[in-house]
Amino acid sequence: MNIEEYISSGILELYALGELSDSERSAVEQMCMANEEVSVELANIESTMGALAQYLATAPRPALKDQIKSQLDLKKPAANEIQLPVEKTEKPLSLAIAASITIAILTSGLAFYFYAQWQSAEDQLAVMIAQNQEVADNYQFVNQRLKSLESEVEILGNPNFAKVAMNGTENSPESLATVFWDSQSQDVYLKIQNLKNLSQDQQYQLWAIVDGVPVDIGVFDNGSDLLKMKSVASAAAFAVTIEPRGGSKDPSLETMQVVGTTEV
Repeated sequence: MNIEEYISSGILELYALGELSDSERSAVEQMCMANEEVSVELANIESTMGALAQYLATAPRPALKDQIKSQLDLKKPAANEIQLPVEKTEKPLSLAIAASITIAILTSGLAFYFYAQWQSAEDQLAVMIAQNQEVADNYQFVNQRLKSLESEVEILGNPNFAKVAMNGTENSPESLATVFWDSQSQDVYLKIQNLKNLSQDQQYQLWAIVDGVPVDIGVFDNGSDLLKMKSVASAAAFAVTIEPRGGSKDPSLETMQVVGTTEV
């Protein structure tokens, strides 16, 4: 039996209550001398029991002493009288106090044990809820991404859509984007391959060049998804410029990032 098992066995409480035999008490005392942890634990138990016994003790009424004296014969016993030893009555009281202390200790121990079990179960439940929420969020993200990819495949594989590659300008040679335009349905989709990130007060704007005049067909932020833009019936070219957030009425040609002509 290790030290923790010895301490939790209850033998120290029985020692403090005086419920052990002489040989058992001697064994406990030897264990205390051999192990400081056991000695400290016994001292704590005795201190706790002493404090509890004082708390539970009830002081007798002041008048009780006079009542007892009035009922006793305080004279010395006669020579021929046999004085019988007075039986001590402290034992039942000691046992009652000891029982009360033992019950209090056991009750406190059980309360602490069940509280710890409840706290552990509550923590595990919180972890499970957080994990389930994370799984749900991941599933929603993957599901949305899958739908976006399915839409891209459907559009990119549709022969009605003309592919207009927009290459980088002198302002941004490495930029690249592609417009998918269906001249029959007038639908326009934009796919970004490489555009730089902008500040919070700026946005990209897509323009269709119709009869030599730039026509706004939507603003957008940098990203990887296929973007649905405004419809356009005809266009000789498409271009992207950098504009203040919300877009401009006329394009800022000095900020043009990509441009590409249609095959009409």
